[in-house]
Amino acid sequence: MVKKVVLAYSGGLDTSVILKWLQDQYQCDVVTFTADIGQGEELEPARAKAEKLGAREIFIDDLRQEFVSDYVFPMFRANTLYEGEYLLGTSIARPLIAKRMVEIAADVGADAVAHGATGKGNDQVRFELGAYALNPNIQVIAPWREWDLNSREKLLAYAERHGIPVERHGKKSPYSMDANLLHISYEGGVLEDPWAEAEDGMWRWTTAPEQAPDQPRYLEITYAHGDPIAIDGEPLNPAQLLAHLNAVGGEHGIGRLDIVENRYVGMKSRGCYETPGGTILLKAHRAIESITLDREVAHLKDDLMPRYASIIYNGFWWSPERRALQTLIDQTQRLVNGVVRLKLYKGSCMVVGRQSQESLFDPRIATFEDDAGAYNQKDAEGFIKLNALRLRIEKRLQG
Repeated sequence: MVKKVVLAYSGGLDTSVILKWLQDQYQCDVVTFTADIGQGEELEPARAKAEKLGAREIFIDDLRQEFVSDYVFPMFRANTLYEGEYLLGTSIARPLIAKRMVEIAADVGADAVAHGATGKGNDQVRFELGAYALNPNIQVIAPWREWDLNSREKLLAYAERHGIPVERHGKKSPYSMDANLLHISYEGGVLEDPWAEAEDGMWRWTTAPEQAPDQPRYLEITYAHGDPIAIDGEPLNPAQLLAHLNAVGGEHGIGRLDIVENRYVGMKSRGCYETPGGTILLKAHRAIESITLDREVAHLKDDLMPRYASIIYNGFWWSPERRALQTLIDQTQRLVNGVVRLKLYKGSCMVVGRQSQESLFDPRIATFEDDAGAYNQKDAEGFIKLNALRLRIEKRLQG
C-alpha cells in the first residue's frame, strides 16, 4: 500500500503521464520533485503543469552548486573516464537526484519514490541503488516496468484521454536527451545505427570544429587541492566555473564524443555527448597532477580509475567501496595546487604550460645542459643491471 509518493518530475510527456498514472493506479498522493542541475530549461512550467495535474506538493530545487562541488569535482579528482572515453555526465547526476528524493520523502512523510527511467537503461539502477542505500525501507515505483504504455504513441493517447497538456508546437527532437551542467547526451533516432554519422544539426552546445574560430583561445585554470577555483585569475564558484568552460569550450568545438558503451544491464548502446567544460577540466587536472604527484601515487590512481568509473557508471556512488576510494583519491590531492595554461583550437585542447609551488619537477636534474653534479649518470648502470638480472637469468636457462 502506498499513501504518498515522491516523483522525480521533469514536466515532459513521460513524467506527466506518470504523475496521473500513479494517482489512478495507486490511489495515492503524488509529490513532485524537479532538480535544477543546469539543464538550461525553464522550470516554472513544470510547476504549473504539476499543479494542473493535481500534485499534492511541488519541489523545485536549485542543486547546481551542490552538483558540481560535491559530485562533479570529486569525480574529476580521479580523472574519471568510463571505458576510456565517457566523462559520466548522466551517471554522476543520478545519486544527487536520488538523495534529494529520499530527503523529500522523509520530510513529507512519503513511503515511496518514483522515477521515469525505462527498464532498458542504466538510470533505473542508479536511482534505485541510491534510494535503497540512503533509505533501506523505501519503496520504489518504476512505471516503465509495470505499465503497457511502451511507445510515444501510447503515451500521447493516454495524455489525450486524461487531459494531460502536451507541448505540440515545434519539431520534437528525434533523440532521447539528458542535460546538466556537465554535459548533454543524445541517444536513439539515427544513432541506433552505429555506422551512421550523427547529423550536424543534432549538436547543441558545441560549434563544429571546422567552423570554430581561426584564432586559438588561451586560458589559465588555477587549482587548489585538486579542484579548479579560478579562470584567468578570476575566482569563480564551482557552477560558474563549469558554465564558463562550457561556453568557451563549446565556442571552440571542444568536447564532442561518439561512442558505443556497455550498459550495466547487459546491452551495448550508442550515444553522442557534448562535454566541453569537462573535457577541458580533465586535461587540466592531469596536467597539474603531472608536476605535483609522486610517480607511484599517480600510477596507483590510474590503476584504480577504471574501477572507480565503473562504480559510478553502475550506480554505486553511495557504496562503501566508492567512499573508500574517494578517501584515498582525496588524500592524494593535498598538494595538487597551481596553474595550468591551455590552448583551445578547432576541437583540440592542448596543455601548453603548468606551474606550482609544490612542483616535483626539478629543472636542475632534468636539464639536458650541465647539471653541475645534481645527477650522477653513472648511477644508472647499477640500476639497469639490477633490473635486468631476472631477464638475464631466464635467458641463460633457456640456452
